[in-house]
Amino acid sequence: MGSSFTQWVENLGLMFSEAKWSSLFQHFDLVWKGLGYTIVAALAGLVLALVLGIVFGVLSASRNRVAQAVARIYVEFFQNTPLMLQVVFLGFGLPIIWPQFNVVPVLMVGIIGVGIYHGAYISEAVRAGIQSISKGQLEASLSQGMSYVQAMRYVVIPQALTVVLPPLTNQAVNLIKNTSVLLYIGAAELMYVSKSIQATYYNPGPVYLVAMGLYFCLCFPLAFLARKLEERAEASAGSGQA
Repeated sequence: MGSSFTQWVENLGLMFSEAKWSSLFQHFDLVWKGLGYTIVAALAGLVLALVLGIVFGVLSASRNRVAQAVARIYVEFFQNTPLMLQVVFLGFGLPIIWPQFNVVPVLMVGIIGVGIYHGAYISEAVRAGIQSISKGQLEASLSQGMSYVQAMRYVVIPQALTVVLPPLTNQAVNLIKNTSVLLYIGAAELMYVSKSIQATYYNPGPVYLVAMGLYFCLCFPLAFLARKLEERAEASAGSGQA
């Protein structure tokens, strides 16, 4: 038992030796570039996800059965297939079917992939937020001469934000973490760069520990914000019931 523990400590020391850390810091500019790619992919993917989520969320909450069916197909397909498979299909399968897609930069392919995927989850959050608002609000807006889209934009969705914001923030956290799947299509984001450095210099301990730390720094503030928004929403609901 003692010798096994000693061996474990020695292996741990070798994994995090000064030489391993030195080889990482000599190429830390690559890590920063990878982090930059991750941030760009996350921000652009979030914008796309928000657009798709709002559009399909409104369609899902509409009274039009065709619109509801279209939204349901989108949500069910992308929620029930792996993100990695979706991104790989976009990167390697779609260009075979549609050769013009070959000119799309690999980072953009990844942005499209994570954006469409998380748009399906945001769509459900938007639908739930819309349905939490009294139908009388919509009917009153329509009676005042507003179109359905105008009523949603100016009356229903602004009120639904208190319900929608916590899950939206959680989806932003998940989207940031899920940008790591872009490594499978060769996008030079943080996980791809970390894997490349590890493969070249065999320093998995330092490089992956630093990568986890950087992901944590990106995600923890948003996760903390999501908890605060959920607490505020619960407090508002409690005071409303009282």
